[in-house]
Amino acid sequence: MNRTRHTAALHAAAVFAVALVLAAGTSTVYADDTPSSPPLPGTEATSDPSMKVDGTAPNLKLPEGGTLAAPKVLDIKSIVEDQGGEERRSDTNTSVTFALQAEVLFGMDSAALSPDANDRIQGIAAEIKKQKATSVRVFGFTDNLGTHEHGVTLSKERADAVQKALSLSLPPDITFEIRGYAEDYPISDNSTEDGRKKNRRVEVSFTRSGG
Repeated sequence: MNRTRHTAALHAAAVFAVALVLAAGTSTVYADDTPSSPPLPGTEATSDPSMKVDGTAPNLKLPEGGTLAAPKVLDIKSIVEDQGGEERRSDTNTSVTFALQAEVLFGMDSAALSPDANDRIQGIAAEIKKQKATSVRVFGFTDNLGTHEHGVTLSKERADAVQKALSLSLPPDITFEIRGYAEDYPISDNSTEDGRKKNRRVEVSFTRSGG
């Protein structure tokens, strides 16, 4: 009898607690007793792509004292690659990057520029002058074949060779940053020869001025 009264009392207490929550109408009590406030009007999340935001709604406003962040232009990248993938140009709002495959610049496992390399390098030099760049980065890269130490040496020597050719057509006050990264930072899959060919490259990058 006592157990029945005790159970009835617990049931009545639970019903009374739920009634209080429903009457208050300001929060929801979950099984773990963690309160959750409803979203502010106009801020409810929706997964329906057809929902449209009413720009004149009174709740779409900054809280008192709030300010908007400074406007920012997104950095959009444009990439142009020739048919054979031998030369690749990437443009953003702030910079230009040329990537030349090693095969169009050097012989196999060599850092000596080929006779056909000069025209491509001079085209890059003309763009550097057009953009009035004052600082240029020349980075060399290899595929993942061979040792890392050999890759670092070869990629740096190739970057040095391209920099020297560039400097012949550029103002003497331009500063260069030259590095060899070996197989680090691949742009393609090193498990295929086509991928390794793209990874064997020299990149020349500089800030654009819009000039």
